[in-house]
Amino acid sequence: MAAAAGEEEEEEEAAREAAARPAAGPALWRLPEELLLLICSYLDIRALGRLAQVCRWLRRFTSCDLLWRRIARASLNSGFTRLGTDLMTSVPVKERVKVSQNWRLGRCREGILLKWRCSQMPWMQLEDDSLYISQANFILAYQFRPDGASLNRRPLGVFAGHDEDVCHFVLANSHIVSAGGDGKIGVHKIHSTFTVKYSAHEQEVNCVDCKGGIIVSGSRDRTAKVWPLASGRLGQCLHTIQTEDRVWSIAISPLLSSFVTGTACCGHFSPLRIWDLNSGQLMTHLGSDFPPGAGVLDVMYESPFTLLSCGYDTYVRYWDLRTSVRKCVMEWEEPHDSTLYCLQTDGNHLLATGSSYYGVVRLWDRRQRACLHAFPLTSTPLSSPVYCLRLTTKHLYAALSYNLHVLDFQNP
Repeated sequence: MAAAAGEEEEEEEAAREAAARPAAGPALWRLPEELLLLICSYLDIRALGRLAQVCRWLRRFTSCDLLWRRIARASLNSGFTRLGTDLMTSVPVKERVKVSQNWRLGRCREGILLKWRCSQMPWMQLEDDSLYISQANFILAYQFRPDGASLNRRPLGVFAGHDEDVCHFVLANSHIVSAGGDGKIGVHKIHSTFTVKYSAHEQEVNCVDCKGGIIVSGSRDRTAKVWPLASGRLGQCLHTIQTEDRVWSIAISPLLSSFVTGTACCGHFSPLRIWDLNSGQLMTHLGSDFPPGAGVLDVMYESPFTLLSCGYDTYVRYWDLRTSVRKCVMEWEEPHDSTLYCLQTDGNHLLATGSSYYGVVRLWDRRQRACLHAFPLTSTPLSSPVYCLRLTTKHLYAALSYNLHVLDFQNP
């Protein structure tokens, strides 16, 4: 007991020593903390790191979130949006900047989370500490272990109901909304056994999105449709839009006033068109120089006025509706002329893309045109597209034909 009490006293003394400002040293340290914060705010990451090695008090002082916010906002995937919103307030900013350096330098450890015996075209979503992934005609939910680089092998839940493969699904309002190759849309409550499916299109439903109680779907049958999510109105079509082209991707605007469709580009019109969500009328189309066959396989809104698209023509394009709908404001070309199946962004500077060959995942710094790093996740003869990408500030997850891969940037 006496030994334990002695250890506690030593720990308290060490804590007081770390928190106390040194009595001796340069006059600079005797300035008010507000002035020291202002002075240190001009230091870069290397200078702050060196300053932290001077003494315990400075190590504590230089760990202040205020000193690291500016650096974090300029870093890759540090949890800050382009407008400066902090998405991860519970994690110290300094720790996120450390991990961000691994993203910048391409330092990571590759692993495989799941394997399946036959070739799949999986789609996935992340929510809190859970991963949802489609396999054949059902969706499995897994819980991450604390490291985020491994899964509990026993699924948390299995969501079934489609007669053919699940092509796409989203998470919304504690629901899973799924699109199937059987032409049906499925609605599953995550925390109950409630499941409803209804016929939506004459051919497979390639894509679906859901926001604000509204579902939009796109199909190979050359239509896009709008549906309510309300339980008493499921299956009641609000609008049917004749797109005159196969719909590969779809996304609802954050303002809930419109949605964008990405089509196969087999007609004489742009494959990117924006439609009014309330009336179903065409509002505008994006771009004017798409070559035939330049279908859009993935599209996502970053803000009410900005969106990203990618597809068969090997380009990622960044659109700003406030400047021009005729020409994108930035584009990045896949250097090996591969189709781009999917994309993800941290909402700031990082862009990740999945290519059609050898499971190549590329990281891009959106402030430059050249690719930052490439990670081939398969090799011959098991070449596979990257069908879906998801990322956190510590990990990147890539779904391929036979495996679910993880790139761990926290513990490279």
